[in-house]
Parts: sequence; structure tokens; C-alpha cells
Amino acid sequence: MSIFATGLPLNRFTKVVPVFITINNAYAPYAAAAIHSLERASNKKRYYRVIILHDGLSFQNRVRLRSLVTKNMAIEFRKITNSLYLRAIVTYCTRRQKGAGDFFSSAVYYYRAFIPRLFPLYKKAVYIDSDVILRGDIGELYDIDLEENALAAVVDPKVTMIKEFRDYVNNAVGVPQDEYVNSGVQVMDLKKMRKLKYLSTMIELIHEYDADLIAPDQDYLNIILRGKIMHLDPNWNAEPRKDLSSDVKLVHFNLFNKPWHYKNVPCEEMFWEAARGTGFYGNLKRQQEAFDEEKQRADHEKIDLLIKKGARLAKTKKPLVKL
Repeated sequence: MSIFATGLPLNRFTKVVPVFITINNAYAPYAAAAIHSLERASNKKRYYRVIILHDGLSFQNRVRLRSLVTKNMAIEFRKITNSLYLRAIVTYCTRRQKGAGDFFSSAVYYYRAFIPRLFPLYKKAVYIDSDVILRGDIGELYDIDLEENALAAVVDPKVTMIKEFRDYVNNAVGVPQDEYVNSGVQVMDLKKMRKLKYLSTMIELIHEYDADLIAPDQDYLNIILRGKIMHLDPNWNAEPRKDLSSDVKLVHFNLFNKPWHYKNVPCEEMFWEAARGTGFYGNLKRQQEAFDEEKQRADHEKIDLLIKKGARLAKTKKPLVKL
């Protein structure tokens, strides 16, 4: 068996909490901090299996990530291999990369859509983005009863904060802002998502409409599963802030003010404490030092372009959900 296969003597009778993360080599350091925080907040009487979906991680990154394995947490790697679905997504993303300010033009964001199809052994799973830090046991999130819903997620806090994003979601996507969820933290009923043919439906929408969107994979999730999404407690996907409540169980460094780029940002201590327990700490510190004024200016311009794009698309007369 490969040294990268697992870290636990698990068998088919072992009850585990499956947790998925999707990354490429660039995201590996952030994922390491997320995984380390997950382990520290875990219930030591439970077992966790972290499954990393990737497009070809380097040997060094796999070794560093797997060093985080503990007695109650396994780490596995699964490469997303070439397929008709993947080729359709890569083609779409390549076209969208030409649009300035597109944060979500990487195919990595779409790998989470493959989870129901690639892992038929699981009926339920949790997905987290790589730029999160856990303060609560992710097993509690996994235990949430989804009832008849296919997915549970938090209403997107960035949409509630930024007018241009609210207008975009309401008008261009066609989903009411108080229903639109962030896809960075998900509890997935994989059985229901397989029944709904989630992946193939998304590919059909991409192929048929080739829509210009801000966050296509997140937008499609909200459209395809509308009416089948449970809204989670916001404490499971909270914005970093200085007056962070003790009730917050997961902090998501979404879009702005990444602590590995900027200094003196909210919740940076939390991130660096988690990163310090990984083999990527030095890399992350050097990345922060290298993120000079020119790169910061370019980052701010990119964010401004994204907001302006949202305002432009909000003027559409044909919301995607109606198409």
C-alpha cells in the first residue's frame, strides 16, 4: 500500500467523518493549516478521514500534508483524472480566465462537484475550503440532520455585506439573497446529490449557456439545489473580525485580507497558530513578506473589478435561474 493511502487502521466497520478539501500545489499550505486546526478541534474519541482532491500535488507537498496524520485522523489523496466532465470544466474555466477580476476561474473550485460521483461508498460528507480555520469539532457539523435536503450551507455573508453582490445574486443568478449560500463549507447528502445527478446537471448548464458569472460553481450549486438547501448556523462559516464571538466554530478567510498576504488583519493569530504546526509555516511567512505594495495594489484592483463585474451583471434581463 502507498505511504499516502491512509493513516488509520480503518475497516468497513469503522465509523468515520469524511471531510473533503480540493486544492492544487498553490493551495497546499493553506489546506495544511485548515487540517491542523481540524485535528486540534476534533473529538479524540472519533475518527476523521480527510480526503484531498487535487490535480497533481508534488511529492514534497504530499509528504508535508501527510505528516499531519494522527491516531484519529487519516489523510488520503485522490487525483481528479481526465474525463469528459473535467475537460468541459477546464475549457469553460480557460475562457473565463480572460475576464479580469475572476477569482473563481480555476478548475479546482469545481472538484467538489465530483465528490458524490467519485465516492459512492459515502452517503454523507463534509466539504471545507482550504482557507478556513476550525475552532469547533467538524464532527458536530457532520452530525447535523439534513432532513429532506441535499445540502446544508451558510447564507453567504459577503452577499449580505456588499450591495453589488446582493444585486448580482438577485438579478443575474436569480436566487434571493437570503437563500443564496456560500459553498466554502458544505454538509452534503451524497446519496441525494447522486440521485439528482448534480455533476452532470452542472455540466449541462455550463455547456448550454456558457454563462458569464462571478462564482460559477457556487452559483450553479445554488441554482441546481434551490429548495433543497438547509441553512446552517452562521457560526459554521464566519467572516474574520476583531470582535469574534466565542460561539464561532469556523472562520473563513474568503476573498479579502488573507493573513498569508497581509499583516494586522482580523483573526491572523488564529491562522498563524494553526500554520505553525505544519511544515509550511516558513513558506507562508516568506509569501507574506513577498506580497509587497505592488502585489497588494493588484489584489485590491482585482477585488474592485470583481465588484464592478457584479454590478454590471446585475443589470441583466435574463437571470440564469430562469434560463
